[in-house]
Amino acid sequence: MIEVEGLTKFYGAFPAIQNLDFHARPGEIVGFLGPNGAGKTTTMRILTGYMPPTSGTARVAGFDVVDQSLEVRRRVGYLPETVPLYPEMTVFEYLAFMGALRRVPDLDDRIDEVLEQVAMLERSQSYIGNLSKGLRQRVGLAQALIHRPEVLILDEPTIGLDPAQIIEVRRIIQELGRERTVLLSTHILPEAQQICDRVLIINHGTIVAEDTPGNLQAQLAGAERLTVVAAATTPELTRMLEAIPGVTGIRAGARDGEVEVATAPGKDLRPLVARRVVEAGVDLLELRSVGISLEQIFLQLTREENDAQAGG
Repeated sequence: MIEVEGLTKFYGAFPAIQNLDFHARPGEIVGFLGPNGAGKTTTMRILTGYMPPTSGTARVAGFDVVDQSLEVRRRVGYLPETVPLYPEMTVFEYLAFMGALRRVPDLDDRIDEVLEQVAMLERSQSYIGNLSKGLRQRVGLAQALIHRPEVLILDEPTIGLDPAQIIEVRRIIQELGRERTVLLSTHILPEAQQICDRVLIINHGTIVAEDTPGNLQAQLAGAERLTVVAAATTPELTRMLEAIPGVTGIRAGARDGEVEVATAPGKDLRPLVARRVVEAGVDLLELRSVGISLEQIFLQLTREENDAQAGG
């Protein structure tokens, strides 16, 4: 469990994060999304006890990150963006070293368990320096799990991996999220859409949206965008579609005869759009709804926040 209230961190006069309020429950994977410099890594460092906040409170697994920092560290597994590994060690030696630091009981058995969890058991005697980036990332995940943490905090866990490695690491994270709280920062928006139960979008140190990916899509998009494919695109058809109440924009699609129609929230304009195409004397070949993606939500929310700050 993660509980954050009014969390604020200043670097000098610069506010890295301001008045953050959010939570993450056991058995939940929460995505932490934002552009570079938005405050994601600062928040994660505070939650893992690497630095104190300027003000506000944060509790991890029921313990305060400032007053009970040691208890928090015992219960958190942290995978930073750059994993601190020792290339001259074997995978087993490295995990034995990390497990000894954390006083993990029955360490040899626990190492085998965690290596099986991250699908690395057959590479236990490989030198870390000889592993691919994807395998090193799994070793980093294994060290974050070695002490059976209640909370996992993962900073860009799939950055720099190839597509096959990304799929495997995502699968592992989904399995881990069934038993513990996972806070996952990522720049890969489809990744958050696929594996996260809920997402937080942060920009300029403040949270601008928080909900499930599906609810964010529904709240922001309202009605879906429509893709219209006609036998031909004519100026008359474009004018007729633009004149429909609730249509907020039209642009040419990728194919000949394809038009994308943007609509206002809460409007299902498919029957009216189909009627206008027929009235324009053009054969309607296809009409389909296209849901707004998390990437589009992210870009729209952060753009709105930037515009508001510029205007203020």
